[in-house]
Amino acid sequence: MPSSLELLKRRLAETNALSSAISLMGWDQQTYMPRGGAEARAEHLGLLSQMAHEIFVSSETGELLEKAQSEAESEEDRALLRVVGRSYRQSTKLPVALVAEKSRLSAQAHEAWVEAKEASDFKSFAPILERMFEIAREEAEHFGYEHHIYDALLDLYEEGATAAECEAMFAELRGPLIELVRAIQESGRQTDDRFLTGDWPRDKQADFTELLVRGIGFEMSRGRQDVAPHPFCTNFSINDVRLTTRFMPNLTYAIFGSLHEAGHGLYEQGSPQAWDRTPLAGGVSLGIHESQSRFWENIVGRSKPFWQHYLPELQKTFPQLSGVDLATFYRAINRVEPSLTRVEADEVTYNLHVLIRFEIECAILTGKLRVSDLPEAWNAKMEEYLGVTPPDDARGCLQDVHWSMGSIGYFPTYTMGNLLSFQFLAAMQQDLPETDALIAEGRFEPILRWLQEKIYQKGSSVPPKELVLQVTGKPMGASDYLAGICRKYEDIYELDRAPVKA
Repeated sequence: MPSSLELLKRRLAETNALSSAISLMGWDQQTYMPRGGAEARAEHLGLLSQMAHEIFVSSETGELLEKAQSEAESEEDRALLRVVGRSYRQSTKLPVALVAEKSRLSAQAHEAWVEAKEASDFKSFAPILERMFEIAREEAEHFGYEHHIYDALLDLYEEGATAAECEAMFAELRGPLIELVRAIQESGRQTDDRFLTGDWPRDKQADFTELLVRGIGFEMSRGRQDVAPHPFCTNFSINDVRLTTRFMPNLTYAIFGSLHEAGHGLYEQGSPQAWDRTPLAGGVSLGIHESQSRFWENIVGRSKPFWQHYLPELQKTFPQLSGVDLATFYRAINRVEPSLTRVEADEVTYNLHVLIRFEIECAILTGKLRVSDLPEAWNAKMEEYLGVTPPDDARGCLQDVHWSMGSIGYFPTYTMGNLLSFQFLAAMQQDLPETDALIAEGRFEPILRWLQEKIYQKGSSVPPKELVLQVTGKPMGASDYLAGICRKYEDIYELDRAPVKA
């Protein structure tokens, strides 16, 4: 007779199959589904989400989980029960009807967001967004929290993280980053990046971006790349990981969008094969996940050694760039200038975009800001932190897809990822001091192997804060990030002194 642990694993396989079907339908909705299918897709997703939720939160699952505790003999099984137990405790707090409603609403909201963004019409999207924030409040109350309503939602994406920690993180970054931006602007050494904008054939962009993601180690035999309005990565198995990118007049959007999503994809492909389609596979948190996308996009992809290797290939693909030398190209892709949109922001100003979203989410959740007043609040914060004002909603508060998906409490993990990418780099360079030389030679295997051994192979088996301690020997902090950013941009802009003191 099967043990309780074996029966639990069978039940988890059932919910995984349903979750994979839901994810596949979500991927299809953002890539190939005709808009006319939105209503039916919303119903399908609502029903499947309800089925998966009901199976997982059933009393049978709880009984198997409890009995399996005494049967777990390996570290792997104990880790599995920890991860499943946490998820079970969270999921059982949510009413089935609320889960189904959120799933249906997010499918409807995505299409409404696409249309509202195209028309730059926030008012048409506001009623759905209002309900999405209401659902977020209901979820937080069901989960429970001790200090701040935001804690309950943030914990879904970054286990153990709190609003107070986010406030401290942004407080440490805000002043130095604003000072660095000011020093760059006052230097008068702004670079010309207009040569990056042009009429770039989509097929050639697709070929070149696939060349890059293959080059850093993403296995196309276990993945693929498609196009979506807002680039993302999803997976249905360790062996089926989907990337998306977008093609724009600025050539770098596709290049760095693909590298960013490939960073997520490498993490997903890196879990042990034995854990495929189990709760142990995949990234442990959004902050750790984002550290990998930002590592490959920024630390590797925006480095001079990377383009020392790949610029000749880019010029072969797009001959109109043949007259651009490495130094000019490097400065152009690292141009610092406050911009309107987060996904197009440079390394230095990026975290200020995230700060704006964090503060707005907290204000709406606590009732200090009404959804109807969001555009004005957004524009005011953009002016305060970045010195720019969006001319319309499309380039303002409608630019991100996350709120349409109900992903409220998600944004701070982007900044956590930025900090951790540099913290992991510092640890890596203790073992691989020749990192730059490897990148310049296009030899990414040792770098990827280090990440696989230290991070990817751990999957979700180790809590995020514990994983950071294991890999770097210290908790997440801003010192490595601030020091790294300062060194890089001091060099690029020939600053006389470091405007950031880490």
